[in-house]
Amino acid sequence: MTPATRLQATIELMQDVDSVARPADAVVSAWFRARRHIGDRDRGQILELLYALLRHHARLGWWLARHGREAVPRNRLLAWLALKQGRTPDQVKRLFDGAKFAPAALSDHEHALLVKLQGGAIDHPDMPQEVRLECPLWAADPLRRRFGRAFGQEMAALLTPAPLDLRVNSIKSTREAMLGALKGLGLAAEASEMAPWGIRVQERPSLAGLPMLQRGEVEIQDEGSQLVAMLVDARPGERVVDFCAGAGGKTLAIATQMNNKGHVVACDVMEGRLKRGAERFRRAGLHNIETRLLASETDKWIKRHKAGFDRVLVDAPCSGTGTWRRNPDARWRAQEQGLDNLVALQARILASASRLVKPGGRLVYATCSLLLEENEEQVGAFLAAHPAFRVVPLEEAAPGVTGSAHGDYLSLTPARNGTDGFFATVMQRDVGVAGG
Repeated sequence: MTPATRLQATIELMQDVDSVARPADAVVSAWFRARRHIGDRDRGQILELLYALLRHHARLGWWLARHGREAVPRNRLLAWLALKQGRTPDQVKRLFDGAKFAPAALSDHEHALLVKLQGGAIDHPDMPQEVRLECPLWAADPLRRRFGRAFGQEMAALLTPAPLDLRVNSIKSTREAMLGALKGLGLAAEASEMAPWGIRVQERPSLAGLPMLQRGEVEIQDEGSQLVAMLVDARPGERVVDFCAGAGGKTLAIATQMNNKGHVVACDVMEGRLKRGAERFRRAGLHNIETRLLASETDKWIKRHKAGFDRVLVDAPCSGTGTWRRNPDARWRAQEQGLDNLVALQARILASASRLVKPGGRLVYATCSLLLEENEEQVGAFLAAHPAFRVVPLEEAAPGVTGSAHGDYLSLTPARNGTDGFFATVMQRDVGVAGG
């Protein structure tokens, strides 16, 4: 592909991302599946540009509004070329020339916009802090309350591209073997600092070119997510529930901890997610996992299995603020439920899932959120309403998880820990107190 062809492809992909009510990574995957003729090199450059544009969404929109233009994909790309790449109007005109597969020729209004933007920088002194840090207004006050003076530092870290983290499947391989295999592919990889089975790859290879991923020897999983799964501390032979399993990333880690012994139930209300998870379980060589489709958080299955499990993980649906560096589009997608409704849903899920915990068993609550409302305050409200549970200090619950404690909670952020933002706490049901 020529540079102009890649720009046109990026515009078309951006239009899909803007118009389809699905996360960008899902839209991107479907878009490239329909265009298998695009090679890895071109695909990588298109993706790099797309995600750069997503990470600069608010700033590009601010500049366009300043000059009375709509923040449509083509205008955002023009502003990017002028403000971040420093291209002159004539240089852009040569790329936007209307040739076959190239962007349509510049209009007079577009040329005038480029003239106005020429010599400018993406950041401007007049920009509000929220715009400069790409923080949506709905989240600004909660995040300032969470981080205080560190707000700017934490938001800046959320604008950096996320690394590729892998978790080695100990059923099939070892970390040493996988590090060697990755280096044999010419990839710079190193052992994760905190997660004992984690590997961080210092570049973004084509996933199709990772044979160990296809064989189930490794799984893609952020180091922070791996630490959350460690808090479950599942033992061989135990009965465990992953209550909001999704596509099964943490379920896989939990079943591996159990050395394929015992019973894990992966629950979710979305059948498609469970089906994707089942395929991952098969590829990983794990046969101690059952999938269970729930009608809601109060499905009758929960009452039938009251007090029947040693460990229950609630990786609750949340605002996803901790994943913004990995999913930069998520911050601009309308909060369909609203934060208050999300917090209420989390409370219902946590209360219902807690009924599954047997006396002496443990309940792990986790989110990929950075907000107090979804984390510490949610746990505080649950404990006040459920006196049979107490918080287990991290040093007791998971001595191997170090350098990430915040009181009795696991609290991870990109700025402090180099992971996605995660929160988790371990609670234990008093012995002799059955599920409610």
